[in-house]
Amino acid sequence: MKIKNRLSLYFTLISLGALLACLVAVYIAVLSFSTADFYNRLTDRVDLAAKLYLKADELAPKTIELVQHQYLAKLPDEVLRVYDDNNLTAFKAQHNVYWRSEVIEQVRREKYIEYEDGRRKVVGKYYQDNQGNFVILASAIDDNSPRRMRRLGNISVLMFTIFSVVLFFAGRMFAQRALSPVNNVINQVRRIRATNLHLRVEQVKNRDEIAELIDNVNLLLEHLENAFELQQTFVANASHELRTPLTSIMGEVDVALSKPRDTQEYLRVLSSIAADGRQLQETITSLMQLAQVEAHYTRAALSPVRLDELVWELADIWTDKKGAGKLKVNLGVMPEDENALTVDANKQMLFIALNNIVDNAFKYSGDKPVTLNFTANGEILRLEVSDEGNGIAPEDANNIFKPFYRGNADRAINGSGIGLYITSKIVSLFKGTIQLKPNTPSGSTFTINFLRSSAGKEF
Repeated sequence: MKIKNRLSLYFTLISLGALLACLVAVYIAVLSFSTADFYNRLTDRVDLAAKLYLKADELAPKTIELVQHQYLAKLPDEVLRVYDDNNLTAFKAQHNVYWRSEVIEQVRREKYIEYEDGRRKVVGKYYQDNQGNFVILASAIDDNSPRRMRRLGNISVLMFTIFSVVLFFAGRMFAQRALSPVNNVINQVRRIRATNLHLRVEQVKNRDEIAELIDNVNLLLEHLENAFELQQTFVANASHELRTPLTSIMGEVDVALSKPRDTQEYLRVLSSIAADGRQLQETITSLMQLAQVEAHYTRAALSPVRLDELVWELADIWTDKKGAGKLKVNLGVMPEDENALTVDANKQMLFIALNNIVDNAFKYSGDKPVTLNFTANGEILRLEVSDEGNGIAPEDANNIFKPFYRGNADRAINGSGIGLYITSKIVSLFKGTIQLKPNTPSGSTFTINFLRSSAGKEF
């Protein structure tokens, strides 16, 4: 069953349940009112008979009946009896309805009773007078109440049936309108394939559950697009990047072995092989990083990571590699709460990203000192890595985050052109941003911004 049909069914059942409860309550209220009204009318006859009989010493039964018929509407098969202390009728009425002594005595004890005797309803009342004590009993058949209740029941059943149909179709219409954004999402998602993962689902105006669903679908598509891009990049470029240095090495070896060479020629060949080997090693390391990022990209386990601790780990590693003072770490504004220094990320992948930035800075600045500034101001955690190299040409600035891209000025430097691409993907995965800013008069600065971890926020 589709959701819109299920919602309309639930809406109909709930509404009909409420309607049924209201109809039953009305039915019970009308029945109670009708019964009470009939007993009140019987009581009026008892009171009228008491006043006429007790105020007059001997009033003929016909006179009482005439007065009742004159001032009160006649009830079906109406009966009235007045009993004295000896349980004898004070006057003889023209009917054959009598009450047992037990009923008369009950009236004397309780002063007032009302009950049903088959189709008849009975009211009894006890009166005290200077002429004696009397019990007056009146009864009649209530023909109108059952007829009214049957009519009310028929009307209720008809209303219930009509409302059942109306509520179902009205609920289906409203459910269809409420779920129309879901249908739009379904239609848009159907158009997305592996070849057009760049497409996104259009957001709705209202910030409701549908909007939240669209946000999550778009986030999933973004992860899938990045994962596919990483995979395609790895497959498309791994063979080429590995084959080029291997071809160069094999060519140098074949040339050297083609005939005897002098020592200087062998040294040149070995130096060329060593350079190609280093390039091959660099490429393999980058490809392994790319494969590792690809393997963890869509299922990276996120946890609060202390950025300040990660910065000091990088400082220790690069101090061992380059020597003391080569990587200068500057701490700017720091919060009092240490938890405010955390971001939701995967520590291993985040380390790869930051290490690539620092490595890139040393590599393209001729081993000149590199500065790493870290600030935590408000909700933003900012890392800035600055070098003193030749900087990046404007025509290369828009392409440096593409896989295996290397500017013309960087061809002489060993590298694979994949480090910044990996870094940008990791930073994007953890909802961060990375920007390049040329320095004056030389060098470049990479700025990475992260939002504070939700676990570190104060509420």
